[in-house]
Amino acid sequence: MSIYITLKETIQQEVTAALERAREKGSLAFKEMPSFILEKPREAQHGDLATNAAMVLAKEARKAPRVIADILLEELRNLHEMSAEGTWIEQTEIAGPGFVNFRLKKDWLFEVAPEILQEGDCYGSVDVGHGEKVLVEFVSANPTGLPHMGNARGAALGDSLATLLHMAGYEVDREFYINDAGNQIEKLADSLEARYFQAVGRDVEFPEDGYQGQDLIDKVTEMVADVGDTYVTWEAAARRSALTERVLELNIADMRETLKGFGVEFDRWFSEKSLHESGKIQETLDVLAEKGCLYEKEGALWLKSTAWGDEKDEVVVRANGIPTYFAADIAYHADKFARGYTQLVDVWGADHHGHVARMKGAMQALGYDAEQLKIILMQLVFLLENDDIQKMSKRLGQYVTLQELLNEVGSDVARLFFVMRAPDSMVEFDLELAKKELNINPVWYVQYACARTASILRNAKERFEDVPAGDAQWELLVGSKETALIQKLAELPLEVSVAARLMEPHHLAYYALDLASLYHTFDEEHRVLVQEEGLRRARLGLVQATRQVLVNVLRVLGVSAPERM
Repeated sequence: MSIYITLKETIQQEVTAALERAREKGSLAFKEMPSFILEKPREAQHGDLATNAAMVLAKEARKAPRVIADILLEELRNLHEMSAEGTWIEQTEIAGPGFVNFRLKKDWLFEVAPEILQEGDCYGSVDVGHGEKVLVEFVSANPTGLPHMGNARGAALGDSLATLLHMAGYEVDREFYINDAGNQIEKLADSLEARYFQAVGRDVEFPEDGYQGQDLIDKVTEMVADVGDTYVTWEAAARRSALTERVLELNIADMRETLKGFGVEFDRWFSEKSLHESGKIQETLDVLAEKGCLYEKEGALWLKSTAWGDEKDEVVVRANGIPTYFAADIAYHADKFARGYTQLVDVWGADHHGHVARMKGAMQALGYDAEQLKIILMQLVFLLENDDIQKMSKRLGQYVTLQELLNEVGSDVARLFFVMRAPDSMVEFDLELAKKELNINPVWYVQYACARTASILRNAKERFEDVPAGDAQWELLVGSKETALIQKLAELPLEVSVAARLMEPHHLAYYALDLASLYHTFDEEHRVLVQEEGLRRARLGLVQATRQVLVNVLRVLGVSAPERM
């Protein structure tokens, strides 16, 4: 366990013990220990850690928070006087309505850099998950066209989340659900058939709601070059099937290749069509029927989804006997649980918000714990170019593809721009900002810190040949900019733990920016390659530790840590 987490947990235990002693003595009266917070204050002048314990206890103890804080501090002093091991707390104070602020001794800071250098690529890893099996399903775009910017955000978010959960001790798999059945595939078949006839010189009208993207025209043109007008004489069903299967195969291959260029690869690509062919949809419906969760109405089969909080019951089999997309989705999630995953994570677009309650209800109807299904809703992406928002429509073929975005700004910029926003925030992707090599570009700013650390380490090796291991004189690092940087480095394991519990990788993007800022400030104020060997080696060790942490964090975010820029 990291020194910072150990330190924080120890102080939390000390506060709990002090409150228990106050209750035993009768100076405080309460039934249950309050759930209090111990965290780093926003302002440095308020200390290293602060707790609201006195404030959350005030109502039950029937005392003013500042009075409770006085009692708490008295009992803490008594505990520390009796302890043979001492304490990390150097000074305490009561602030505001009853916060208790702690200032820590500096000794613990000298253990941080050696810990980082020893753990290397593993630094920041925690065991929140205890090996629990998690399946993260994301992107899952209709294979009717090329992946676009909205898919790119889901890809960046889902992949970073999967890496974060792995770093937090979960056993994680990534999965892409291919929507290769249903209405959108029928619409694709209509579109392809029309484009095929047009390509071989037949005058046919294009479907009003068809897919108008240029990529489909290009693929049909390639097919015509290969097979000519062979499909014209085929029966309609066979012709549509041949066209659709070939384009789906090409589109999925394009998706794989483009996503790979974005640093995203999946452990499994799961076909919706396979659920129909294997009978799993019917098996799932049979289970729901046995549990009394289905009923017939107007010739269709309905799920009693209102029983689990949905606004209305939902059709699972249409009157024509064809299962709905919802039925396939229920079977798919049941299959995930059947494969041994104890926690499912879906990354969906915000337009699916109405699907959340009914899907959780369906899982509950099947006997699964709905809390084991976590659905992350992701807001829209807008491309901002020359201060204008570009409107996009996949069906009309007016959208920016992921490949086009990568050609413009590269994978690193796209990944961080998407991940640094919380999923429930809309993203305005500023194309001009993304291309700038200035501090206002967050990607450039963080990567420049990486390159700067690598440059200093190279120069040190050339001039002094003494890039340190963990045996430097760390106690020489007492400047305010040095200690602030060390404290931020120490926080990474806790940041990983919190971000993993919340399933919010954007916290690590904020952390990377904060760390880069502290490093740049340190670099501006302190010369590293000084002649005095002890100080030089200590500062070099700090630079080396900073680079290691930046590398580890950016790896989670899917961003490279360059050695040169």
